[in-house]
Amino acid sequence: MASIQDKIVLITGASSGIGAACAKAFAQGKAKLILVARRLERLEELANELKHTTQVHCLSLDVCDRFSVESALKSLPESWTNVDILINNAGLSRGLDKLYEANIQDWEEMIDTNIKGLLYMTRFLVPGMVHRERGHIINIGSIAGHQTYPGGNVYCATKAAVRALSEGLKMDLLATPVRVTSVDPGMVETEFSQVRFHGDIERAKKVYQGITPLTAEDIADIVFFCASRPPHVNISELVVLTTDQSSATLVHRRS
Repeated sequence: MASIQDKIVLITGASSGIGAACAKAFAQGKAKLILVARRLERLEELANELKHTTQVHCLSLDVCDRFSVESALKSLPESWTNVDILINNAGLSRGLDKLYEANIQDWEEMIDTNIKGLLYMTRFLVPGMVHRERGHIINIGSIAGHQTYPGGNVYCATKAAVRALSEGLKMDLLATPVRVTSVDPGMVETEFSQVRFHGDIERAKKVYQGITPLTAEDIADIVFFCASRPPHVNISELVVLTTDQSSATLVHRRS
């Protein structure tokens, strides 16, 4: 295992779910954390929890806003500018409607966050990694990027884009020591389904009814594992499912 102590790790979507779990996992490894999300109050709560373990810098930022991303990253204090690990975790799904009946605003939000946000963060941070000859980009994808399911249309398309962008970036970084990893989970019980169903908690609960889903901590453990491999080891793509799930659509539910 390679040490990640004192490495600067930037995590988008860090205010909850997989992002917050990653923050805690990397804090245990003594990495320095830049936590990015729109909800500053949630970020500050997490930073307060972790401040006795490691150094934390919070950025209240909407990754969909290209100019805000560029401005925020350029204004980082000098001691925080050399980001070693970028975890592109910010992402969401909206709705489960047929393509021809869906809310177009839901499409815009998924495309802007899942694709454009990832692109903006990558574009502004990876040049520094190449220049310093060290770095790792870890994109949080989804089983939805491998297999489309009914009602998933645009969400699945955005996660297929994450998979393609990860592959393309890896090719572009060949002959550099910068690594690229895509971690693609199946069913993880976080706020994901609540966001998908616009806050309908009861409907969200039914998604995980009768199964033992993955947890945010499960995914954070995997992300940490990928980041802590020796420099010559790059875990290119990793698909992880709960044992109760065998594909995007096949799930065993116990009564």
